[in-house]
Amino acid sequence: MQALTDLVSSINSVVWGPLMLALILGVGLYLQIGLRAMPIRHLGNGFRLLFKGRKVSKELESEGEVSPFQALMTALSATVGTGNIAGVATAVFLGGPGALFWMWCTALVGMATKYGEAVLAVRYREVDELGNHVGGPMYYIRNGLGAKWKWLAFLFAVFGMLAGFGIGNTVQSNSVAQVLQKTFSVPEYATGLILMLLTGSVLLGGIKRIGAVAGKLVPFMAIGYIVMSLVVLTMNAGAIPDALGLVFKHAFTPIAAEGGFAGAAVWAAIRFGVARGVFSNEAGLGSAPIAHAAARTKDPIKQGMVAMLGTFIDTIIICTMTGLVILTSGAWTAGENGAALTSMAFATSLPGIGAQLVAIALAIFAFTTILGWSFYGEKCAEYLFGVKAITPFRILWIAGVLVGTLVELDFAWLLADTLNALMALPNLVALILLSPVVFKLTRDHLAKSAAAASGDSA
Repeated sequence: MQALTDLVSSINSVVWGPLMLALILGVGLYLQIGLRAMPIRHLGNGFRLLFKGRKVSKELESEGEVSPFQALMTALSATVGTGNIAGVATAVFLGGPGALFWMWCTALVGMATKYGEAVLAVRYREVDELGNHVGGPMYYIRNGLGAKWKWLAFLFAVFGMLAGFGIGNTVQSNSVAQVLQKTFSVPEYATGLILMLLTGSVLLGGIKRIGAVAGKLVPFMAIGYIVMSLVVLTMNAGAIPDALGLVFKHAFTPIAAEGGFAGAAVWAAIRFGVARGVFSNEAGLGSAPIAHAAARTKDPIKQGMVAMLGTFIDTIIICTMTGLVILTSGAWTAGENGAALTSMAFATSLPGIGAQLVAIALAIFAFTTILGWSFYGEKCAEYLFGVKAITPFRILWIAGVLVGTLVELDFAWLLADTLNALMALPNLVALILLSPVVFKLTRDHLAKSAAAASGDSA
């Protein structure tokens, strides 16, 4: 087992090395430039489409399974998770305050990546034997790049299906079981059974039920966490300017050791800021477009504008809240890491309830991640084996939730992290090769919108 762990560790150090981080940032920057920063300039339009897309007109009902709003909530259910609580803390612990700046940079270019993924997902989606719309990297690779690239689509589907059982299933249920046992003394097996029953009751209804649950639970959990963070930041308002100063200063200069903080070089701030940013918002991994392909829409561009909000909400808003709470509380120099650091930061400002609130937030975040990733893994399995694989996959997924609460998962974390990177490679290649399609569709849409606006004004 140790030999296998060492092998996967060696692969992980390569696939998450400087070249991968440069590729993720580079593809996002290339798309952002090619789109002339449209995802940033049209952020307001994205939010308008999001709220407009909560209900779907009758003429679009046959074009997908969930509303554009529910598609985004399904994607957010998978991305807003342990990365927002534990991932940000890990980035600050290993890279210093400057890591938060590089998380922001990852998000700004990642908005263009997520936009391009969703545009291609809707543009090249198919209808399966059950009459459901299916899409994502495996489909836009095959349908957009042609038969000679089918091997790349196959690789993405394999990596995506396997990665789901790790990062989207067992490690999530394990995190919930550990935090509830530590905070509320709930036995791990009890957490596992409850999670398994809850997951099963949602999964058996497919994407429509997942979308309905996500549409209600994700806004509640995101707003609740933001409010909780704002309460702490209001209490620590005097420390916010100094915290922001640390972020911008140490994004470009090393930071010395202080208290329990070991110090960090600029490269560490960049490396862990980018890596944890991608882990949190998943821009470039190719997971979110699988959900957006099921949206009830005929317009790839409009769904792309909705999709890009996922990166903005996840990283620019929620991760920033976590990072500032950690920095303003002073807990970041205490030597804690991961979820324990975030818990300490909230407990410092909200003694008696802070740690409990973080535990509840982490449990809800992880549960929604299990739901979102179940759909991603299911569609990868369907691509590989057909619709006959859906029911067996759901059964295995539900069983995996219980298994995750009862076993040690250090190797699962390592393997899932490695498979995430291997997912990203086929997707990033496809984004580069299909970028002319994204650019043309966007130009045509904006030109049509401008012509319509000028016609209305006349």
